[in-house]
Amino acid sequence: MDEWIDYYDSTHTIYVSKLHRDLHFQIIARDIIAYISSPDAVVLDYACGEALSAGQVADACATLYLAEPAPGVRGRLIARFAPNTKIRVRSLEEVQQMAEGSVDLVVMNSVAQYMTPEELDAAFAVIRRLLKPSGRFVLGDVLRPEVGMGRDVLALLDFSARHGFLRDALLGLISTALSDYRQLRTRIGLERYGEEEMLKKLAAAGFKASRAPRNIGHNPWRMTFVAHDAYP
Repeated sequence: MDEWIDYYDSTHTIYVSKLHRDLHFQIIARDIIAYISSPDAVVLDYACGEALSAGQVADACATLYLAEPAPGVRGRLIARFAPNTKIRVRSLEEVQQMAEGSVDLVVMNSVAQYMTPEELDAAFAVIRRLLKPSGRFVLGDVLRPEVGMGRDVLALLDFSARHGFLRDALLGLISTALSDYRQLRTRIGLERYGEEEMLKKLAAAGFKASRAPRNIGHNPWRMTFVAHDAYP
């Protein structure tokens, strides 16, 4: 995961425009809020990225922890949300020190593909320890082995056409094809999981899980799973 952390901590071009970036985070925030069961909830967004719309999520819960491994991104989160007393920014190492059974909802969105299977297992163990007996773990945007980059392209083009930045998306795809992202994705790859494979992986980590009817975010070709402790 270290090379991906370095990439996202750099000045990257993963978003084709400011509108694309802003809509991306707004939709993720909307989808996370749908999983918050109470305004008293404690929520952890694990490896959250820039989380530009985290303020909206914080408005729907009591406390929002933004856990981010990239130090540069983490610094921007601290500066951006310093006035918001509901939001607390943490490193992944600090998350490991949080109290057992202290979180109602953990969301890990669009992260599993960047982790080795062993890293993902370790993260699952931390998350299970942090969840309250009644808590839920939402694992979103999981890549499927039978769905290649072409579907990601189609999902982006459909998203951009519906929201008015199709030209930027077309130009951005050309830029991405020549970018460090494409080279890194080709060189080290992304982890992909079938539905049954991920359900078994979650079960091995002590979770009872099911696939959600729709994925978090704009890409319908990826999967979201909702899990809770199988042995609370």
